[in-house]
Amino acid sequence: MHRSAPPWFERLAFVLVRPSHPGNVGAVARAMRTMGLRRLILVDPREPDVLAHPEAVARASGAHDVLAQARVAATLDEALAPFTLAVAVSAEAREFGPQPRPPEAIAVDARAALLDTPDAQVALVFGPERTGLSIEDAARCQLMCSIPGEPDYNSLNLAQAAQIVAYCLRSLDRLQPLATSTGEPGEGPGEGLAEGGRPATIQAVEGFFGHLQEVLIRIGFLDPAHPKRLMPRLRRLFGRARLEDEEVAILRGVCTQILKLADGDIHGPSRSRAVAGQGHQEPAPAGPGKPAERA
Repeated sequence: MHRSAPPWFERLAFVLVRPSHPGNVGAVARAMRTMGLRRLILVDPREPDVLAHPEAVARASGAHDVLAQARVAATLDEALAPFTLAVAVSAEAREFGPQPRPPEAIAVDARAALLDTPDAQVALVFGPERTGLSIEDAARCQLMCSIPGEPDYNSLNLAQAAQIVAYCLRSLDRLQPLATSTGEPGEGPGEGLAEGGRPATIQAVEGFFGHLQEVLIRIGFLDPAHPKRLMPRLRRLFGRARLEDEEVAILRGVCTQILKLADGDIHGPSRSRAVAGQGHQEPAPAGPGKPAERA
């Protein structure tokens, strides 16, 4: 019954955003370790030395390797930078966030993403114990996982939620086995067969969002004083697309050209002067059976 975790688990990580209790960090480490997960990232924990805190060590109950290898990041953007897919774990939906789905379905998506390409990395993002993920934190994620419960009482302890999600990930290969047993990228029915490109990292996508926002402000489409909900809606739109590296490059190239046009320099300085010096061009004469071109 007990066996080693599949290879694709090596590219999974649990991210705890602003955890406040050292004991919960240790309990999450234990929950992860029992299911074969070892990558833990803490974002701006309240206790600076939380990984060495006696309560964290005690609650880890032997999962000291998870604590020892854990990484601390100052911001969620820093933590998610190398990942290609982030999943928000929350009991409640967030405005303009991804549509919540149960952990069993999220596990299927995570495995498919990881087996599709060796460049993929997936992060499961858990919020602070008292408030959960903020709207802004959830907006950084492309999927949302919600553990179904009672309508009037569905909030779980951080470590409890981590254990359920970890178990659903671990159970997937047992309940829905792949066609082959090694669990390497490109294996499994319908997985890794498409001629897809390299998935863009969240850092690359965030760079695109910053570029896009600059463009929208420059052309007057976005008022920074009254941004309303434009950027969250665009984040949700592009989050569904699961952008690839080349697609991000194309979109940023479009943004660059729009900025040049806004500056009157879409063709570069020399080309812009040449076009300006040509003046008005008469429409080409019509050929036999061909209407005249319109200016």
